[in-house]
Amino acid sequence: MRSRFAAIAAASVLAALAAAGCAPQQTAGSASGTSGTASAAKPGGACTADALATKAKGKLTVGTDTPAYAPWFQDDDPANGKGYESAVAYAVAQKLGFAKGDVVWQKVAFNNAFAPGAKTFDFDVNQVSISQDRRKAVDLSSGYYDVRQTLIALKGSKVAKATSLAELKGAKLGAQVGTTSLDVINDLIKPDQQPSVFQKNDLAKAALKNGQVDAIVVDLPTAFYITGAEVTEAKVVGQFETPAGAAKEQFGLVLDKDSALTSCVSKAVDALRADGTLAALEKQWLADAAGAPVLK
Repeated sequence: MRSRFAAIAAASVLAALAAAGCAPQQTAGSASGTSGTASAAKPGGACTADALATKAKGKLTVGTDTPAYAPWFQDDDPANGKGYESAVAYAVAQKLGFAKGDVVWQKVAFNNAFAPGAKTFDFDVNQVSISQDRRKAVDLSSGYYDVRQTLIALKGSKVAKATSLAELKGAKLGAQVGTTSLDVINDLIKPDQQPSVFQKNDLAKAALKNGQVDAIVVDLPTAFYITGAEVTEAKVVGQFETPAGAAKEQFGLVLDKDSALTSCVSKAVDALRADGTLAALEKQWLADAAGAPVLK
């Protein structure tokens, strides 16, 4: 549903967030997360640090916005390797043969990352959703993160400490009409009572705040934003596995249009997905550190 919601840490890192990064996207990436999600790119030869045509010889320049919020980054310092996206960037760099000291971080405003025109970075990592519209202006790697749906509840709610789907059966739940969030309620949770359906997320948030519903379902980046900046008395209870057959929204690394690096970067992301690295980093930085366990 969204391109980027810079998020908060497990406690209270987020104070305010640039809303420009939250525009809905029409097209998600492929469900598999393979290199088929990447834009067409020129052949790049060997995928090794000494062979890649990076902006600076022997260095990998990575862009992201500032401030860099948790749990995607920690302590507003992308270079420390902490936070999901920082860790992913360094994992990709390692797959390409770059040492941690060879990674150079560059500040890039969110909207500028995927705007038309030449880039000053080798790739940008900033919760950018893969979409056909964006592929017209830039290359996008394979998906490095599958956006999940989550449950938000007021901290005093009867479902605030739920750890399973069974504990949500008797709850009054809500979500925006026509969204994957509503599908999760109807198809995965299957509550005993009809969910409340809202025309906009703003109405769903108001209903949550006023106690008209026990909890609402939104995507994870949105959940971090809501609980960190808008309804601070609420918490992320947990996240859900994407129902089988459902389309997945994915975040992709942004590269120059027709970049010679796209194929190699996508191969690196694919390898990290295949060997379990992405799953391990997601658990470390998004599930455990950010308090969003998977509800089953």
